[in-house]
Amino acid sequence: MRRPSFVYVLYIATTPEKLWSALTDGKLTREYWGGRQVESDWKQGSPVLWRKLNGQHDAGRARVVESTPPQTLVLDWTSDPGNGAPVPPATRVTFTIQPAGPKNVKLTVVHDENEPGSAVEESARQGWAAILSSLKTYLETGEALDISKRFAAEGN
Repeated sequence: MRRPSFVYVLYIATTPEKLWSALTDGKLTREYWGGRQVESDWKQGSPVLWRKLNGQHDAGRARVVESTPPQTLVLDWTSDPGNGAPVPPATRVTFTIQPAGPKNVKLTVVHDENEPGSAVEESARQGWAAILSSLKTYLETGEALDISKRFAAEGN
């Protein structure tokens, strides 16, 4: 059995429905995800893209494997390096949302290898930490972390 390459667990003072919206509504992702607006219809097999503040699509690409609001979202994730370079094998990102009391939820994000040859890079590990911390702060205070705002301003 393969071990996940990255597991992040956090508790957020919100509801499962609000957390689901924050993960899937582009107007909300733009606030905490470094200015990225997510785009998808969230149906199984559908593409998922992220649009930067300048209107260009981010290199990140995904495909919906499972979408069960507001509990589970599973994406096959890769990136388009551009310039005709080969697209690397996909990795899998699983978001699991569970109630953790009357006013809290538990979010577990697992990002692991999916296809032979895929790898979760250190930059992804650090990126998830920043994005998920900003998500938690945004849902609890209404304002994202400065690091997320800096990513947006720099176009990273």
